[in-house]
Amino acid sequence: MNSSALVPFVYDPPSEPYLTVVHMDEDLLVVDKPSGLLSVPGKAAEHSDCLEYRARAAHEKARIVHRLDMDTSGVMVLAMNPQAHRHLGLQFERRKTLKTYIAEVWGHPDAEEGQIDLPLICDWPNRPKQMVSAEHGRSALTRWKVLERRDRTTRVRLFPHTGRSHQLRVHMLSLGHPIVGDRFYASGEALTAFGRLALHAESLELHHPADGIRVLFESRCPF
Repeated sequence: MNSSALVPFVYDPPSEPYLTVVHMDEDLLVVDKPSGLLSVPGKAAEHSDCLEYRARAAHEKARIVHRLDMDTSGVMVLAMNPQAHRHLGLQFERRKTLKTYIAEVWGHPDAEEGQIDLPLICDWPNRPKQMVSAEHGRSALTRWKVLERRDRTTRVRLFPHTGRSHQLRVHMLSLGHPIVGDRFYASGEALTAFGRLALHAESLELHHPADGIRVLFESRCPF
C-alpha cells in the first residue's frame, strides 16, 4: 500500500507568494505556479483558492488555458482576451506548444536518455490515478534525458509530446523510477525523500497570439 493513503489529504495551498507573474501583455499572462496550489477550483468549497482565482483577482480578464497538477510547480500561460484564448487553446490541442519539465526520480535509469510510448487511461477505482492500458488507453509519448546522477536519485529533463493527465508521473513509474515525493505513485523512501512532488514545469514555448512569433517563457526549478 502506498503510505500516502494512510494520511488524509488537507488542502493547504501556499499563501506567499500570492501570484508570481513572469510576463504580461495585452494577450498573455504568464505565471509561475507554486506546488500545492490547484490550477482551477475543486468541487469542495474549501478548494476554491486556485491559480485561476488568484490570477483573475489581480487581472480580471485572465482566463485559464491549460492546467498543471496541483503538486506540480512551474510556468503556466493564461489568455487575456477571447481571441488569445481561442488561439492558445488551438495550439495546445494541435500540439504546437513545446514544454520541458525538470524531475527528480528515485534510483538511476540504465540509459542516459530515452522515449516512453505507453497509452494511458484513468484508473477509475483509484481516481485521479492513471494507468497504462494498451487496449483502452490514449496515446502518450514522453522523451527524457538524464541531467545529473546523485546518490539515490537522478535529475532528468522531460519532454512530453502529449499532455495526458499524470503522464510524466506514470511514464517515469513505468521505468521503475517514480518521481520523488509523488503521493500517488511513489512509496517508501521515494515518497518521503522530498517534502513535495519533485516535478517542475521549466519552460513553455508557443506562438504569440498577436503575431504568431514563437516566444519562450521559463521558470527556475525551485528544488
